[in-house]
Amino acid sequence: MIKTTDPGPDTGALDIRLLQLFELIHRTRSVTRAAEQLGLSQPTVSIWLGKLRRRFDDALFVRTPAGMLPTPRAEVLVATTRELLASWRRLLADAPAFDPAGATRRFRICMTDASHLTLMPRLLARVRSLAPAVQLVALRIGADTAQALQAGDADVAIGHVPWLDAGFYQQTLYAQDWVCLVNHAHPRIAKVLSLRAYAAEAHVAIPAGTGAELLEQALARRQVARRVVLELPGFLGLGGVIAASDLVATLPRHIGETLAGLAGLRVLACPVDVPTFSVKQHWHARFHDDPGNRWLRGVMAELFLRPARAPAQAAPRGRQRPAPAERAVRT
Repeated sequence: MIKTTDPGPDTGALDIRLLQLFELIHRTRSVTRAAEQLGLSQPTVSIWLGKLRRRFDDALFVRTPAGMLPTPRAEVLVATTRELLASWRRLLADAPAFDPAGATRRFRICMTDASHLTLMPRLLARVRSLAPAVQLVALRIGADTAQALQAGDADVAIGHVPWLDAGFYQQTLYAQDWVCLVNHAHPRIAKVLSLRAYAAEAHVAIPAGTGAELLEQALARRQVARRVVLELPGFLGLGGVIAASDLVATLPRHIGETLAGLAGLRVLACPVDVPTFSVKQHWHARFHDDPGNRWLRGVMAELFLRPARAPAQAAPRGRQRPAPAERAVRT
């Protein structure tokens, strides 16, 4: 139903309400019934019909015993009018809901190789149970991640990505502290790893690993110089290396405990006070209200959000409109 306000002076442009009136008179063959359906007074409808007649320089409808019959000009105009009204309704319609059960969407998630082991198995299992035809694609986190999220080439980034700032939303999922991994039968390390023993042992390092800068800064503050005998580009081969050697690895707890379970390793408290960091999911403001993106974020929050470790933060800006059960911060 249209509003009862006057569409204004005849400037040559067509108000959508005049088109609605035109279509209703054509369909009902009655000014009275058109007025009733639009919630307008009959005098108002007569005024609006006059505007239409002047705009098209045609009577458009002629009163007869059979009702208001359209002129040939009106018959030509009605099909286009209905197309315009249909397009207008589609434009104003609510965004279609995302139906995971029937969706065939391809979601692209930026994550580290550690997340392939710690997060992806649970995420994949959950998505397959809810959306069997949805496909997941794991992309690397790198310098191009911000552009990929903004362009829509990636849907979400999950991990420690502190350089994603203006234009992005973020939601803290859980906090990470640090642990050390050693062979279960390590010849010199038992249940406790002292700082002295830590400095004396040989180490394997992952310079590009999540939070690696935090670790190096903490070592520098304590003036601990590790004796690194092996560097790896990522975490995927680390479990096998530790299981077959007497090396020590220092890494975030989540990946550390996962590798320990897979390779039968010992998890020890890290003797160096390394700052914790937060694992978050990030998405661009362009896709904040996209139904599919909201659904994916909701699944990840359901699986990985640990409220006790990551208290909700207040959004700094009033434009935030988070998804249900989603506590997000606009950066």
